[in-house]
Amino acid sequence: MSTLEKLPTLSFEKVRDDVEAMVEVVTPSCETDSDGLPPPPLLSPEEERRLWRKIDMRLIPIATVLYLVSYVDRGNIGNAKLQGLLTQLNLTGEKYNIALTMFYLSYLIFNVPANLVLKKLRPSRWLPGLTLAWGIVATLMGLVKTYPQLVGARVCLGIAESGMSPGIYYLLSMWYPRHMLQWRFGLFWGGATFSGAFSGLVAYGISFMAGAGGLLGWSWIFIIEGLVTVVAALVAFAVFVDLPDTATFLTPEERAFVIHRLKEDNSSIGEDETFRWRSIFAAMVDWKIVVGSVSNLSITTPIYATSLFLPSIINGFGFDPAISQLLTVPAYMIATVTVVICSRLSDRLKMRSPFVFGGLVLTFVGFAINASNASVGVKYFGTYLIVIGAYESAPMIISWLGNNCVGHYKRGVGIAMQVMIGNMGGIVASNAYYVKDAPRYLRGHAAVLALVAMGLVFVPLTALVYWRGNVRRDTKQREMDERGVKNEYSPEELRMMGDRAPDFRYTL
Repeated sequence: MSTLEKLPTLSFEKVRDDVEAMVEVVTPSCETDSDGLPPPPLLSPEEERRLWRKIDMRLIPIATVLYLVSYVDRGNIGNAKLQGLLTQLNLTGEKYNIALTMFYLSYLIFNVPANLVLKKLRPSRWLPGLTLAWGIVATLMGLVKTYPQLVGARVCLGIAESGMSPGIYYLLSMWYPRHMLQWRFGLFWGGATFSGAFSGLVAYGISFMAGAGGLLGWSWIFIIEGLVTVVAALVAFAVFVDLPDTATFLTPEERAFVIHRLKEDNSSIGEDETFRWRSIFAAMVDWKIVVGSVSNLSITTPIYATSLFLPSIINGFGFDPAISQLLTVPAYMIATVTVVICSRLSDRLKMRSPFVFGGLVLTFVGFAINASNASVGVKYFGTYLIVIGAYESAPMIISWLGNNCVGHYKRGVGIAMQVMIGNMGGIVASNAYYVKDAPRYLRGHAAVLALVAMGLVFVPLTALVYWRGNVRRDTKQREMDERGVKNEYSPEELRMMGDRAPDFRYTL
């Protein structure tokens, strides 16, 4: 037998146990860190995968459900439009468009304050509470009898929903390292994408309930889907979780591991967690956040155009209202699968911009087809490109900005600003598609095409600036290493610098 064969076989678990034993002997007094938690344990790759799956099962399913009902309740008015809403409430002229606009105005005003509140209150109570509030409003919207009542209900719906989207984005960014985030964003954003298919199927089924209980089909759409939201909120109160440092479903060692991973993910010394007004101001004037928010507008506008008007656009192809509802379903189903696959691939490649850009290209081509004189079949194919491209890009642009903003409050405000400005797309879409422009809606398509073209310029330029920033920092670090010069900044200064710190690298 050779000498090598006589050597004992070492397993990862044996090495880990020996290292932890030595740590206990050398540092017996270091039982907890500054967070009051034990030192992070050494986990094997399989143990780490099990831990993240455990976290996924508590966070992602309920986040997906809440996001799904959120998009259903804000967009189902587009389905209700074909089921008697316009005629019964006498929504002549621009009344329907004004009702749509009022939701987004109230939604925009409360976006940033809602995300600041999330950091102060328990997410496990704040987010389900918002869901319950808008579920009640959405249900009662099915009982409105006049145009002013509809507008008032839409305003209340916008206020209640304002904290959900940025809140979930921010919460997940506080749980997962940067390059594990897009996969999770993709999973719960798939719920928003699937909401289009869900609304279409439900609206088709409810179309046969017209007249039941003395109510038209549009009323039943709001009532039934609103009650589903109320049930989802009650479930969320029971299962939703807070931040990692207070997660009771994790052991102290597991919490320590997650917190340690998050601290070292953005920088070698962690990130700033203290509330400072200058962090809020820094977020508001940071070019990354401003450009990322405007780029998001180029994605959300086609999303809201499809969620609010796709049934009407397809109805303009010559199909009856019930079949138009049904024909919206396949595009959303394919888009849901595309979102999940691309999100997984994005995390593996650790890149966001190619997926954002590719989705914008598909969206642009889809709207260009629908603005042309193409046949009905080709135009219907164009709606697939629109839905797939826009919905695939949306979670990517949010996680891209979150990956490149360091500091709890800066990231929270940055994401809220991005969602807030992005939701201006709802205002644009609400006032670009008028009944009098049917069936081609050329004015609406032109407005959306202009904004998508803007995104096709901003996204590659942003990626180029990030790439050049990484090259400069790599070059400077290499020169310092060659000269034997150490970093002149203290850990506290590096934390305060955030994404401007010399050891931070942008995600492209």
